Amino acid sequence: MQKGIIGKKLGMTQLFDANGKVVPVTIIEAGPCTVVQKKTVESDGYQAVQMGYGEVSAKKVNKAAKGHFDKADVAPKRTLREFRFEDIASVNVGDILKADVFAEGDKVDVSGVSKGKGYQGVIKRFGQHRLRESHGTGPVARHAGSNGSTSTPSRVFKGKKLPGHMGAVRVTVQNLSVVKVDAENNLIAIKGAIPGPKGSVVTIHDSVKA
Repeated sequence: MQKGIIGKKLGMTQLFDANGKVVPVTIIEAGPCTVVQKKTVESDGYQAVQMGYGEVSAKKVNKAAKGHFDKADVAPKRTLREFRFEDIASVNVGDILKADVFAEGDKVDVSGVSKGKGYQGVIKRFGQHRLRESHGTGPVARHAGSNGSTSTPSRVFKGKKLPGHMGAVRVTVQNLSVVKVDAENNLIAIKGAIPGPKGSVVTIHDSVKA
């Protein structure tokens, strides 16, 4: 990983490329992010950069977090994230990173928490088929089919696709393209959709598969 930043999903819109073709994009308010801590192999066993994003009142920060921010001599931040950069020598505590760390055409991975769907059945959760709506399958047609055998194995195997909580998990969408960067307003337009609802916090870093 060479570069990364924390941002907030603002929503989706569309832009036009040089050929007049419509490009669906997600607008992200990327930064400004302040470097709060540098972790090294000598002190922490690995090297990484911890960034803070979003202002928060000092009254809402506990003593441990307040000490952490005071040590770095930065204002309290609402969100902290780590980025394992390959080279952290050029980054120092207190530095401010903005949207211009990325440029048009860059390939990025975006991570966030997906929208929560609540408790859902197997049809919506896993895309399973309905049961036959004929004699002998009633009174419902949207239930899962047979869950297991009789005396062998006398149980339901782990991993069986059953109803349950859907969404609200960490998701990463890979190999998205940066369509436009507005450094003055800290905005990045990324082609396609990204995880999470409007207003959710996401992290952007260069693609691991580019």
